[in-house]
Amino acid sequence: MIICKVWDADYPWDVRVEKVSRALGQEHEVHLVSRNVKRQPTYELRDGLHIHRLPTGRWLSDRLHAILGFPAFFNPLWIHAIWRTARRSGAQLLLVRDLPLALSSVLVGRLLGIPVILDMAENYPAMIQDVWDSGRARIGDRLVRNPRIVRLIERLAIRLVDHVVVVVEESRDRLAALGLPLTKMSLVMNTPSVARADQHASADHLPEARRPDELVVAYLGLLEEPRGLGTAIQAMREVRRQLPHARLVIIGAGRDEALLRAAAGPAAAADGIEFKGWVEYQEALAWLSRCDVGLVPHHATESWQTTIPNKLFDYMSLGKPVIVSSARPTARIVTEEQCGLVFQDRDPASLADAIVRMGDPAFRAACGRRGREAIVRRYNWEADEHRLFGAIQQVSSGAASPGQVKRAAELVR
Repeated sequence: MIICKVWDADYPWDVRVEKVSRALGQEHEVHLVSRNVKRQPTYELRDGLHIHRLPTGRWLSDRLHAILGFPAFFNPLWIHAIWRTARRSGAQLLLVRDLPLALSSVLVGRLLGIPVILDMAENYPAMIQDVWDSGRARIGDRLVRNPRIVRLIERLAIRLVDHVVVVVEESRDRLAALGLPLTKMSLVMNTPSVARADQHASADHLPEARRPDELVVAYLGLLEEPRGLGTAIQAMREVRRQLPHARLVIIGAGRDEALLRAAAGPAAAADGIEFKGWVEYQEALAWLSRCDVGLVPHHATESWQTTIPNKLFDYMSLGKPVIVSSARPTARIVTEEQCGLVFQDRDPASLADAIVRMGDPAFRAACGRRGREAIVRRYNWEADEHRLFGAIQQVSSGAASPGQVKRAAELVR
């Protein structure tokens, strides 16, 4: 089968896009339509994946180029790019990542007579609500990122697509409450492969020169206010009173990095806080392999109550104990698997207590071992890949044949 996958950002790179594309590429031909802010070649064949990027518009300024390529629901540039790629490749199925381009993909799917699957890697309306609640919304967001409009579009999109892929049980329950039948949903989580976990667990990562009583807590991911790093920075001041050699290592970058660095202030080093900045994913995993504890301090907003972060499974796959906030999905998994501790979100004192408890090496080792066992037993990409193929099979059983797709394409030329 030929599958056209739609991704609303530049590629490379994205963990889930890579995993899904590689998995599907084992049995199908995959064509990816992506944004092109970085002005890369409009076509590239990379590791068997056909990448079709938006036109570069070399005569345009970078700002205008970025605006024209913005993945808005009604952007004709995206609609044309998806239609052209699907038609020329003879695609028999459209797989669109996240909500912004869902309706565009539905329109193309209707024109070409092929089914559409929506991969909801996050609760997009709630994520946009977080942006507005934090005061970061811009004037243009009132139209293209207005939470009320986005929620209406979501309700329409989930009814028009042929199937929806969700990343966690809480997301599935939310859509069911909106009236989407369970038979129209599949659970495909953001888990690592057992093979990759084995590779990193056995890799020879040279340890840093460290004191025997040092405790290193690591955060990997975007630096944004709703992800709770402000709470972690405040907590470290109390942690250092009880564990003088504890450190918080922050790996990543994001729109609130300057605010977080300012919150840490000139006393960041004295409080054991280190900002490593953005690093390549493999280097980030190497950093995590040298830490003692993985941290997920996300605020328990609607967004994080219905979304699961990759980093939780990255920590667990490396055998690291975890500390997570009380957001439902992460708290549920950590509690069920007994692989770490849960603190009350936005409560620095609660987080500080959890970090201090992780000062016990035996406790850390037991939590890390159980987390690693959970990855091998349940939370791995091999299991999620199987469910992904099941969703593809379910939808494609009623898909148009290549001949039907070609005839439909000829009708709309």
